[in-house]
Amino acid sequence: MHSKPDDRTILAITGEDRSKFLQGLTSNAVPDELEPIKYTALLTPQGKYLVDFLMIYETGRILIDVANDMAAALQSRLSMYKLRAAVDIETTDIAVERGLGDPPAGALPDPRHPDLGWRRYGAVIDSANNVDWDAIRVRHCIPQTGIELIPNETYILEAGFERLNGVDFKKGCYVGQEVTARMKHKTELKKGLATVRVDGTASVGTDILADGKPAGTLFTQSGGHGIAYLRFARATVPMTAGQAAVTYQKPKI
Repeated sequence: MHSKPDDRTILAITGEDRSKFLQGLTSNAVPDELEPIKYTALLTPQGKYLVDFLMIYETGRILIDVANDMAAALQSRLSMYKLRAAVDIETTDIAVERGLGDPPAGALPDPRHPDLGWRRYGAVIDSANNVDWDAIRVRHCIPQTGIELIPNETYILEAGFERLNGVDFKKGCYVGQEVTARMKHKTELKKGLATVRVDGTASVGTDILADGKPAGTLFTQSGGHGIAYLRFARATVPMTAGQAAVTYQKPKI
């Protein structure tokens, strides 16, 4: 099963300083020959999410696989940080293909979760779109740009980036690193994305209430389940999102 995402832009980062440049900006370490694809994010100095993307190692360049509507802002932000670094940032016409099952030659595994299958960069062989990616995201609580991941609001640890292999706590300094490290080592997360059961229907962005008090927000839904941002202390009682009943499904340890 294959599909060609029409909502992705591929940027190319070239120049001799490309790895050092990205290493000082992104939440994950830069990919290399041994780990050629990584999931990462660019944060504000206050540690809040700006944009998430995949980094792909190729000889002489690093590709950036980012949502179309975030590409221009990401390119502008990277250019702002470039200063005198020997780095060039260009938009390409490279296509990305993703799918499940046996990967074609040159494909790379999606680093966020095995059930997200593979991604391949270059000419697209089969563009049939027959995969319910939202169902997979809901099943594994995998956030998406512009839905669960909200610029200048989301904290990546609350969004599950550690579980999704999107943050490296050993790589050293990057923009927003101090806040992210503090959340990791000094606090217990009291809020964050979680899987919920949804009995009924509610639109994306509907407020969740528990005993009449704000308890979170409901996002992507599929097959009677959904991804929600919850205040965990308030998620222990029956909740509602509009006319729908919402039940927190606490992860099994």
